[in-house]
Amino acid sequence: MAAKKKEQKEKPLDKMTAKELRELAQDIPQITGSHGMNKDELLKEIKAARGIVDTKKNKRTATREIKAKIRKLKAGRRQALADGNKQEATILRRRVSRLKKQTRRV
Repeated sequence: MAAKKKEQKEKPLDKMTAKELRELAQDIPQITGSHGMNKDELLKEIKAARGIVDTKKNKRTATREIKAKIRKLKAGRRQALADGNKQEATILRRRVSRLKKQTRRV
């Protein structure tokens, strides 16, 4: 009876290992080629098959967006220095610094 209770309780998908996700994907007929997928791909496919909407942003895309902002701010800082506006350049430098810290946390 205790074994049945354990089987009924399922771990959250994000906490499962890739091996466990592959076993789960084999039971879903829409998913093919699960053995060649990595954990992120398996999660994406299983959630799509179950109709689960993933609200989290991928860390890589978040980092890319932040780095794009950093590039824009650096260009603005170079322009401010060229124009002789040291105060604006200092503000932009601080913003760049904050964004860099964010990328390290992500």
